[in-house]
Amino acid sequence: MSIQTWTYILVGISFAIYIGIAIWAKAGSTKDFYVAGGGVSPMANGMATAADWMSAASFISMAGLISFMGYDGGVFLMGWTGGYVLLALLLAPYLRKFGKFTVPAFIGDRYYSNTARTVAVICTLFVSFTYVAGQMRGVGVVFSRFLEVDINTGVYIGMAIVFFYAVLGGMKGITYTQVAQFCVLIFAFMVPAIFISLQMTGNPIPQIGFGGTGNDGVYLLDKLNGLNEELGFSAYTMGTKKMIDVFCITAALMIGTAGLPHVIVRFFTVPRVKDARKSAGYALMLIAILYTTAPAIAVFARTNLIETISNKSYTEAPTWFKNWEKTGLVKFEDKNGDGMMQYVADKEINELTIDNDIIVLANPEIAKLPNWVVALVAAGGLAAALSTAAGLLLVISTSVAHDLIKKQIRPNISDKTELGIARIASFLAVVVAGYFGINPPGFVASVVALAFGLAAASFFPAIIMGIFSKRMNKEGAVTGMIVGLLITLYYIARFKLNWLGSPESNTAENWWFGISPEGFGTIGMVVNFLVSIGVSRLTPPPPTDVQNIVEDIRIPRGAGEAAVH
Repeated sequence: MSIQTWTYILVGISFAIYIGIAIWAKAGSTKDFYVAGGGVSPMANGMATAADWMSAASFISMAGLISFMGYDGGVFLMGWTGGYVLLALLLAPYLRKFGKFTVPAFIGDRYYSNTARTVAVICTLFVSFTYVAGQMRGVGVVFSRFLEVDINTGVYIGMAIVFFYAVLGGMKGITYTQVAQFCVLIFAFMVPAIFISLQMTGNPIPQIGFGGTGNDGVYLLDKLNGLNEELGFSAYTMGTKKMIDVFCITAALMIGTAGLPHVIVRFFTVPRVKDARKSAGYALMLIAILYTTAPAIAVFARTNLIETISNKSYTEAPTWFKNWEKTGLVKFEDKNGDGMMQYVADKEINELTIDNDIIVLANPEIAKLPNWVVALVAAGGLAAALSTAAGLLLVISTSVAHDLIKKQIRPNISDKTELGIARIASFLAVVVAGYFGINPPGFVASVVALAFGLAAASFFPAIIMGIFSKRMNKEGAVTGMIVGLLITLYYIARFKLNWLGSPESNTAENWWFGISPEGFGTIGMVVNFLVSIGVSRLTPPPPTDVQNIVEDIRIPRGAGEAAVH
């Protein structure tokens, strides 16, 4: 059967499972909608957390970035894995014990201020919409190639699917859907990796294979270094980024993790604090499967890519190249008219444009694996994108319905009315997310990196000091969040989106301290800390009862269920 037929079959089956689960697990109350009733088992929650965590950026784009960036791409591996450890060990148990299932709810109550709650809602919306843009973009990329529709149409299809099961099932439907999505995405990621590792190195374990010798007896990484250098690129295993940028991007990704609302809420879907710790451990083990495999896929794909297209005749271009060329994500411009495809570092001479986001999806085709494997990867990419998108949309709707409407504007609304508002908010969030998916500010992983930077600059200081500092007050937290968010947004708008200043002045040479937009969230976080601490010292301390709450949540003893009202 053709790739397209296999794709229809596998994607159709997986979508039917997701929708079936959503119908089975339909939310009947706000507690079901927000925290799945608080009764999910640690293993199921660990799988759902892993699926929520491993977004389109992890599945589709991370290996692609490593493939093109080489050693420098390791910042995404270090930042995202280290960030999860930071969240699971340092913050999640305390937030779970505090008993508030959203970041705005924690900040609003901890800082005894609806102003703080509103600022936190605004920060949540900025972070979540930036993040979800990357997921929608990933959905569009998958559909554009494998169902042979344009990227925009692919985004519309993804919007419809995720809206159905996120709005109908809420967190209850999303949780069990994400368990299925984890199974799909990890299977889809590992099967081609194992096949290609066997094909290129004779070793079925990708993590070992890519560091060993190929079938020609040459170490695979040495071979790739040679191929890169022949084409004018830097050696694959050598970094070119400035160390301060590497540090800032890694820190922004790690610290931003602690402020990602769609991951934090997962720790409230289990009955006890002990279960939250267990589910965090399970999730980390499951996440490690994909994250340790991504560098291997990057090396395999990069090697095969160069060997199959560089300095080859366009008339004899491989099938995979022609297939992806139809999507516009791969382009050939015959600058010298010789009919040969020149893929080199020199932009004046280079004739090939290859989108980073196609590497994982195109990898099985490049390696000439069976069509069902190619289609399986498409289903996995969609599972990764949709699982995270659903979690983010739920966070957006929760922030609007619970933290804004219920807690501030109309506190006397019924449970049923609040649930209806949450579903309306989900619909509006899907529409906005679709717009950003059609008009993304960059590659999937880089867009997601911006979301992490915004989370680091806005939420992290308020959360960490809310847990560990009795002296931090509402004035300090609110001022810090606003300043941290604004300075980071300014930097992104200028150097990533080119909205401010002339394009000539918005180049990498003019970055502040040599730090990229993806890493600037670290600077925003430092500014946030300094402003928060400074303002809090100049204003009155928090009330005694708030200081007692801070003292209480640091005592390692059991806590009740997550509070919904």
